[in-house]
Amino acid sequence: MMGKTLFEKIWEKHVVRSIEGGPEVLYIDKHFIHEVTSPQAFAGLEKRGLKVFRPHQVVATADHNVPTQNQHLPIGDQLSRQQVNTLIENCKKHDIELYGLGHPFQGIVHVIGPELGITQPGMTIVCGDSHTSTHGAFGSIAFGIGTSEVEMVFATQCLLQSKPKLMRINIEGELGKGVVSKDVILYIISQISASGATGYFVEFAGSAIRALSMEARMTICNMSIEMGARGGMIAPDETTFEYLQGRQFTPTGERWESKKAQWQQLYSDADAVFNKEVNINAADIEPMITYGTNPGLGIAINGLIPALESIPEESERKNIIKALDYMGLQAGKALKGTPIQNVFIGSCTNSRIEDLRLVASIVKGRKKNEHVKVMIVPGSQQVAAQAKAEGLNKIFEEAGFEVRQAGCSACLGMNEDKVPAGEYCISTSNRNFEGRQGAGARTLLASPLTAAAAAITGVVTDVRELLS
Repeated sequence: MMGKTLFEKIWEKHVVRSIEGGPEVLYIDKHFIHEVTSPQAFAGLEKRGLKVFRPHQVVATADHNVPTQNQHLPIGDQLSRQQVNTLIENCKKHDIELYGLGHPFQGIVHVIGPELGITQPGMTIVCGDSHTSTHGAFGSIAFGIGTSEVEMVFATQCLLQSKPKLMRINIEGELGKGVVSKDVILYIISQISASGATGYFVEFAGSAIRALSMEARMTICNMSIEMGARGGMIAPDETTFEYLQGRQFTPTGERWESKKAQWQQLYSDADAVFNKEVNINAADIEPMITYGTNPGLGIAINGLIPALESIPEESERKNIIKALDYMGLQAGKALKGTPIQNVFIGSCTNSRIEDLRLVASIVKGRKKNEHVKVMIVPGSQQVAAQAKAEGLNKIFEEAGFEVRQAGCSACLGMNEDKVPAGEYCISTSNRNFEGRQGAGARTLLASPLTAAAAAITGVVTDVRELLS
């Protein structure tokens, strides 16, 4: 009998029924919801006179639209207030656990799931949000779904899904100085393109991946969607178990031991077959930054924006010309030294305590450039409390950074934290689409270290020059 991949082991355990020549009915263990993609699903349910089938497998939080200042006050923006209030009413009506504003567990949905121990290996996890792939860092099948599918899970705790193709990306070796997980994923996407994994579920493997912390693994899985993948995952190991043990909703005592024994079986067998394998040498990865309007348009911090004549495909060349026009940048030129006006450190990609510690390690004892506005937005109330307890807030405030309250913030233009038109923002978020951070905003995606370096110097900087 042929070996199985990690994905296949979890998928097969969750297939309720196979439809001849069609999709499979997949059982869903955990369903995360937030205020933006759930109202229409709840409305659809009520229209059909249905109740949420398994409310205790649903977890809700408010994150996308929430203000990141004065969260104790009523929300000023009418649409945001309406969406958050609708979530409160729906959760009450359907007996769903809600970590809303003011709750000590409130935060970005993909930050609170792991930190509370709700996210566990071997699960199937969905949310009406494309970056649900974050949870795959724990060895789970996690992916984003549309609003009609949110309704389907509410009604049945199942989803109709076609099994994707499988890809494994192996990264072997050691990462260089100043290179972190955000650089790893930006490098991968720059190599295979923003559509290079379309139709695949990706497993990240290799010695460089095994050496990463859970927070770093989450960053990589978070952005697997940005190369077109259905999701990303990493096999659980001792690092995973250490992270999970003792968290709010993690099993304890004998149940912990029994669960851990099951989780230890979650890996791809030596003879498992993938539809595609990609091999990368960790030593080839440098600090990365994007120059265009999709996450695949990235270069090493000391590199040059590609010259147009180096791009053989006409359609790709047209895309890059359009992107550079929007970004106000030139082909064949360096990005390093480009003045920037904004730095955003936050989002479900890089707003965990480890990210904030990285930033603090660069800015301690330094002051921000006077022409740069810097916003630090922790991913959850728990991250915010820990940052304060560790004295990180003091370091940030002394550097002239603004520390805000938990939420999605300037990752997307859905709340008040927008980047002004025409201005550059080095952002630790996951998307640099046109207008993503506000109409006309120009986003350069980078790691927390690269963002911190630019905040200090006021220009695109190689962080390695600031590392002693």
